[in-house]
Amino acid sequence: MKIIVCGSIGYGGIEDIRSMQGFLIENGFDIIDHISEKDMDYSHINDFRDEPELTKKIVEHDLMYIEQCDAIVVILNKPSIGTTIEMIHARNNGKKIYLLAKDKVPTPWPIYYSDFVVKSEEELLEQLNL
Repeated sequence: MKIIVCGSIGYGGIEDIRSMQGFLIENGFDIIDHISEKDMDYSHINDFRDEPELTKKIVEHDLMYIEQCDAIVVILNKPSIGTTIEMIHARNNGKKIYLLAKDKVPTPWPIYYSDFVVKSEEELLEQLNL
């Protein structure tokens, strides 16, 4: 199973994504690393209004990788419009969505678009191994 890890990049969550990628690799999963390519770590950019070409490159890149994966693991720890859209795109393309929500979730939307909701890495491994 090819897995892509999604979560907040623009709101400071890129290290959480990298950490989860490492965790999943250590546990024998095949990871699609969509953030290590050139310009894909955009955590340093605070405003995309004057970046139309880069915006297009990032969005098309991420959507392409969603199409290539079998499942996505979503880290829900900060707000992310992009991650929400990735979840919808994944759902529309028949991908399994695993939502890691360690804290309370005050909105129904990510729950609705997830196939599995887990509260810890251990629960995530249990679901992925079913």
